Amino acid sequence: MQRHGAGGEEPTSGEQSPHLSGDRDTELETGSPAGIDNDYLDADHDDDAPLRFCSINDIIGPASPCGFAPCALVAEELYASLGFKRSPSEHAIYVRRNGNAQLVVGVYVDDLMITGSNYDDIRQFKKEMAAAFKMSDLGQLHYYLSIEVKQSASGILLSQGAYATKNLEKCGMEGCNQCQVPMETRLKRSKFSSEPSVDATAYRSIVRSLRYLVNTCLDLAFAVGYASRFLEDPREDHLAAVKHILHYVAGTKNLGVWFSRKVEKEAYLRGFSDSGYAGDVDARKSMTGVIFFLGSSPITWQSMKQKVVVQSSCEVEYIVAANAACQALWLARVLAEVQGSTPRAPMLRVDNKSAISLTKNPVLHGQSKHIQVKYHLAREAAENGLINVEFIRSEEQLGNILTKLLGKTKFHELRSKIGLINISNEHSKS
Repeated sequence: MQRHGAGGEEPTSGEQSPHLSGDRDTELETGSPAGIDNDYLDADHDDDAPLRFCSINDIIGPASPCGFAPCALVAEELYASLGFKRSPSEHAIYVRRNGNAQLVVGVYVDDLMITGSNYDDIRQFKKEMAAAFKMSDLGQLHYYLSIEVKQSASGILLSQGAYATKNLEKCGMEGCNQCQVPMETRLKRSKFSSEPSVDATAYRSIVRSLRYLVNTCLDLAFAVGYASRFLEDPREDHLAAVKHILHYVAGTKNLGVWFSRKVEKEAYLRGFSDSGYAGDVDARKSMTGVIFFLGSSPITWQSMKQKVVVQSSCEVEYIVAANAACQALWLARVLAEVQGSTPRAPMLRVDNKSAISLTKNPVLHGQSKHIQVKYHLAREAAENGLINVEFIRSEEQLGNILTKLLGKTKFHELRSKIGLINISNEHSKS
């Protein structure tokens, strides 16, 4: 990845990120919200908006009187003038093909991330965009939305060590003792705790920061989701659980998600769906855990409490499979739109044979007639060959790290298997 703009060096890899502002004949009158300095907005250290701009005008840029935002201007230029096609499944992605070569652009407000199979196409695109916009070359992409990007010949590592350190300092825990797991193995907390109340605003701020860490710290997803249950009325025992997570973060700041450049024989989508049955001590609702890989690299993950109470472990796994099927179908479409070809049907691995039977045999009506229609998506997708559902033993289920309290040994085993490595790992060295 690289960040690109005027006066920058030639790219050394296929991905860049230009920062641009609109350049149109008509101008858009802009103003800033009350309390915001119109001459300078530095949001780089704001947890809610970790971007850096020099001025309000750099954010908005001259535009048309209809009020187009920069992203709309970029979309107009990409789509109407430069021959790109927007992904119907992910509107921030634009693709342009020239024979076997392709160029992929990701748009976020006025930032672009570019990757392509041909350096000449990338250079040509930079010239085309520079002719339409004022564009800054920020060099190789190394930091974006508080996510650190380290690139090498062997792969790309995403991490948030600096963001984690900043938040530990905000909490006064920069020198705290470290622990091996984010939650105690037998931890149980209730919304109806009799412990004294704590500052709800401070509690929510810490949890919000931890939730942002989950962007690269998959191992935190379950623990942070658990702590999020008590945002309304946090108590001292809830805060103690959050501090335990921070102790774990202090010892894992150097972990990141690894994306290997190694060419695999067939890189296809494979997902793991798992549940935590009735783990909510208050509402007795269960957990959903889903993680998808493209080849060996994790690309999406989810850990959340379900919205319904279920009657059995079979039913809860069936509902999780439906959520996973939604992700699988969407990912397959995005992949097809970027690649320009239909990928192999995603593989979904479930560790409950009864749930798998429900996805394959609609005759089992008595076990599923009460389940809401939307949760039958996995069955329909499997019947139509859009996904393949297969059994996996519980001890091999990678989704366990997203749904359950685990001991140190099992937790560390799964953490290494889901693609988290230390930034000093030899694969991340340039």
